[in-house]
Amino acid sequence: MRTQTDHSPPQSAGRRLDLDWIRIGAFGLLILYHTGMLYVSWDFHVKSADRLRELEPLMLLLNPWRMALLFLVSGAATRFMLGKYEVGAFARRRSARLLIPLAFGMLVVVPPQSWAEIVEKLGFSGGYLDFWFGHYLAFDQSFCRIENGRQVCIILPTWNHLWFVAYLWLYTMVLAGLLALAPTLAARAEPLLERALPGLLLLTAPALLLGLNRFLIFPAAPPTYIVVGDRYQHALYGFCFLFGFLAARSQALAERTERLRWLALALAAMAFLATLWLRAQPQGEFQRLVRPFVYGLDQWCWIVAILGFARRHLSRRDGPVRRYLVEAVFCWYIVHQTAIILAAHWLKPLALPAGQEAALVIAITALSCAATYEIARRVGWLRPLFGIAADQRGRLPASSLQPSNASATSS
Repeated sequence: MRTQTDHSPPQSAGRRLDLDWIRIGAFGLLILYHTGMLYVSWDFHVKSADRLRELEPLMLLLNPWRMALLFLVSGAATRFMLGKYEVGAFARRRSARLLIPLAFGMLVVVPPQSWAEIVEKLGFSGGYLDFWFGHYLAFDQSFCRIENGRQVCIILPTWNHLWFVAYLWLYTMVLAGLLALAPTLAARAEPLLERALPGLLLLTAPALLLGLNRFLIFPAAPPTYIVVGDRYQHALYGFCFLFGFLAARSQALAERTERLRWLALALAAMAFLATLWLRAQPQGEFQRLVRPFVYGLDQWCWIVAILGFARRHLSRRDGPVRRYLVEAVFCWYIVHQTAIILAAHWLKPLALPAGQEAALVIAITALSCAATYEIARRVGWLRPLFGIAADQRGRLPASSLQPSNASATSS
């Protein structure tokens, strides 16, 4: 009798193509998600003149799990990389791969976002260079407005969407420190994790933990994206990063996600529909008690479903498209939000219909990201600034998720 595991790649292949594809897809979703932020009622750096409230349920579908999934895949890539390097060398390489593009991004890539924001929200009339030299690099904190009865100031300089890189570096360094003290931590913890999450517990136990995080920590410490005091997000993303790290090599856990994929998808869909229903109800004690745990179930079940379906259908899918994109996505991530914001800002005076405007924003963003990557990968000194691995001709990209030659960057 043949089982579902027959569809999995053999262990000797030593590759996790499914995780590569998840990483590519998750970063691709960010372009669509951040384009959607132009049109929903929630605050964003710049906004379109149009509001498409019908987009909000789709955005709510993605919101609970999109970044958590990236941190989980990043943890898995970290595990594979540690199979190649000693902890000290790993920490140095990881720091260079993450901190250089973070610093460059904050100095060069992100400032146009802040300029467009203060032009649209605060009526700033100066040019970009005046803003960059005279305000952004001068740590000017005077760009403030009154919002809902309180003063809100735009922090300069900032990392905006690059917060992910900073948090990923932080979790990686904490993990490296733990491994320096306990080198066998991963090998000892992996079987414990397998025994702790048999069958349906793989769905319910992490979902309960995420629900408790939402119930206990979120009300007192909502997301800040500034590291200090961001307890809710550290608990959420730190857990996902650690889970990905410990589960990366586990055949048992991978097989369980595949077996549970349809149940996880069904529970995720039900939790999402319950979330929409709860949002429409009056606030009260029932909401306070139930909604966080529905949210946690929503978060985790989508992740398990994605992992399971990817293992089932993408574990053997390889080719030039994957090899190209797996190296390009980090560069695309660095560039994409600036491209979206500038495209939306420059297109706004044309007063285009929302559909045409959104299509142009996506097209301009994709072309900008592709052009940046094609230029940066051909210029040696630009590669580290955009998170592209050193050119190693004749070898697989360093970002391939495999134990023998694993990702040097998982962001």
